[in-house]
Amino acid sequence: MGLPEPSGPFFLSLTAVPISYMVNAMSAVSDPVVVAGIGVLVLLSLFVILFFFAQGNPPKDPLFYVFAIFSFTSVIDLIIWMEEDGYISGFMEFYMQEGEPYLRTAHGILICLWDGTVHYLLYLIMLGAIARGENYKTVGLFWLGSLLMSMLVFLPGNVVGKYGTEVRPAFILNVPYLLLPVWAGMRIFREKHAFTKIAAEKVTMAHSEGIFQRPLDIALILYLLGAITFTLFRGMLALDCPSDTCFTYIYQYEPYIRDPVAYPKVQMLVNLFYVLPFLCMSIYALLVPGCTWMLDWTVVFAGAMAQGQFAHIGSSVYHRTPYTYRVPQEAWWEFMILNVSYTLGMQLLAYRCVKNRAYFLKDTTQTVEEGKKQN
Repeated sequence: MGLPEPSGPFFLSLTAVPISYMVNAMSAVSDPVVVAGIGVLVLLSLFVILFFFAQGNPPKDPLFYVFAIFSFTSVIDLIIWMEEDGYISGFMEFYMQEGEPYLRTAHGILICLWDGTVHYLLYLIMLGAIARGENYKTVGLFWLGSLLMSMLVFLPGNVVGKYGTEVRPAFILNVPYLLLPVWAGMRIFREKHAFTKIAAEKVTMAHSEGIFQRPLDIALILYLLGAITFTLFRGMLALDCPSDTCFTYIYQYEPYIRDPVAYPKVQMLVNLFYVLPFLCMSIYALLVPGCTWMLDWTVVFAGAMAQGQFAHIGSSVYHRTPYTYRVPQEAWWEFMILNVSYTLGMQLLAYRCVKNRAYFLKDTTQTVEEGKKQN
């Protein structure tokens, strides 16, 4: 009996529990280089085991191996969160001290929680889809955006923040999380969606509808305008804008942006340079029909926004964040409403594009008619 079966990687991921316990028992080894070596050895061993058991029934999609290995590390991250929040003990203390101490920050713990729950669920869904030969492109795009956002903030934040002097050889264990998603993303983008076919007449009809005939799109454009303003404003805060408005907001509503761990500042800058252009392009796509790229990229940015905002909102109120950088009690509701709305709007945009996509498809009827006229 061999892989692929969704139950195989599931049980393999659960081996993270005894492995983490055994590694923690090696606390006599305090050399950071040895810690990094152990981590690399564990990951390579898992890959060899997967490859060996898959020989009888090899998966057609090589991403099966990637998702299986990443599901194992997701369980490790869940263990880290549970141990750091006091639910368990004796599993990852050694690694947190000698490997990646910055994971003990509010941001580090919350990305571990996200990886150990949301990403783990996504891995199981995609592994199950691969085993059954089903399409998983939409789920894969959401995962891609989520993981890339996590790494784009986490890796630079470790280097430029106050934990920059604590970067140790175990830091290289994060490199696969940046390189493999790029390769995986290229494969996922090349896959076709499992959408039902839409008649050309319906596409033509959707293209003929003006913006005032699409009230949901009007609401989404209003959201996008607000999100553009909010993204630009917080980007200015991260760049130490000296105006009175910026000073008041950052001290009374989001003091976490000033936290010297640097993750919030990097998050705001990533939003400014990557999310902001997409928000502007989305307004164009809602006004001009036929922008097929919206079907993929809205899902990617929905995943990115969900992960980034989860870490930012959670860290802003988390007990591991120093009190002076937490959201003041009197501004709690304003902070939550603003940030949750900012997050959910992107999810609604992605849902609208995936579920009612006719407006974003190419009008083949019009293309055929134009070809006839030219002939």
